[in-house]
Amino acid sequence: MDFEKRYIKQLDWLILLILLGLGLFSYLGISGSAPGVATANRQLMWYAIGFGVLFCTLIIDYRVFRQLSYVVYAIGLVLLFGVFFTKAINNATSWYNLGVVLFQPSEPMKIFTIIAAAHYMSKREEKLGKPYYLYEWWPVFLIVGVPLLMIFKQPDLGTALVFCAILATMLIVGGIRVRHMITFSGIAALGVGLVSYVYMYHKDDIFFKLIKPYQWARIESWLNPYLDPVGQGFQLLQSLIAIGSGQLTGKGLNTATQASLLWVPVGESDFIFTVIGERLGFIGAGIMMILFFVLVYRMIRIAMECNDPFGAYVVSGVVGMLTFQIFENIGMTIQLMPITGLPLPFISYGGSSLLTNFLTIGVVLNIGMRKQKLSFD
Repeated sequence: MDFEKRYIKQLDWLILLILLGLGLFSYLGISGSAPGVATANRQLMWYAIGFGVLFCTLIIDYRVFRQLSYVVYAIGLVLLFGVFFTKAINNATSWYNLGVVLFQPSEPMKIFTIIAAAHYMSKREEKLGKPYYLYEWWPVFLIVGVPLLMIFKQPDLGTALVFCAILATMLIVGGIRVRHMITFSGIAALGVGLVSYVYMYHKDDIFFKLIKPYQWARIESWLNPYLDPVGQGFQLLQSLIAIGSGQLTGKGLNTATQASLLWVPVGESDFIFTVIGERLGFIGAGIMMILFFVLVYRMIRIAMECNDPFGAYVVSGVVGMLTFQIFENIGMTIQLMPITGLPLPFISYGGSSLLTNFLTIGVVLNIGMRKQKLSFD
């Protein structure tokens, strides 16, 4: 154990206040959805447990996480492999049914992967410096790519994309060169062209073996929800109606009809931003997004002030993870992004996601508390 008074002084209390504010928005959003107040009260329980996890994380020096990084990473891979032998829920084998709750191992695997990748990158930098050639990055691609492919196979495209965001952010902070980024952009462009060709000429024999029909239907309904307004496009259309009806100040806490009357499916989770937009309007939703912005900004400051490369890489990975999830979740409710099953961090209902986010922020605060430690030793 390693906890001193000077660490408490270094603690970013503003981040803790932001989490409390997000907890209020979470309660208001969930209580206004179809499941109602009972589910919102359970979210408060998860929040209480989450803060407990966060404070427990602060007690341990974050460098212990570096020592255990490959161990927890291996445990995460085993858990990801195990879900393939479970019963599918909503067309995906992504959860362990523990009776009382559902546990989604891909959630903690995010922070496990970040810590493992940060361990390798910092160790490599300390011994040999930052990679110069593209092939020198292959261990990082392997560390992130293995869980990414396993999660994509479940299938869970949304969470797989989060791992892509984590990888991209950590590579940029790790000093990947511009020409390498141009190379990746070219490969991505070729990939889009190849997918388009396969869809046009080999739709049934190849395309729908790689992408599930329901996943493609989501993309089509995102581009034009009126193609199937009572089917795949229903959710997006109702989301747009609900958010638009909130206008500037919202309908109020007791008059949000779209969300509370089942017109917005999974309003307590995937589409919780829709509920908040309807109940609290542009002002309420804007305040929530400001809280997210300040949260990300404070984490970026911690990364920039950190004397330890491992800590800086961990925080940068967390920033990439949370920023992508926030952008994707909010974007999909307003037709800016395709619809995925990604929850809105700290807002959507769900124990696995919420506890993982609290654990993640606990690690970030831990690094922030001890970022000046090297100057004292």
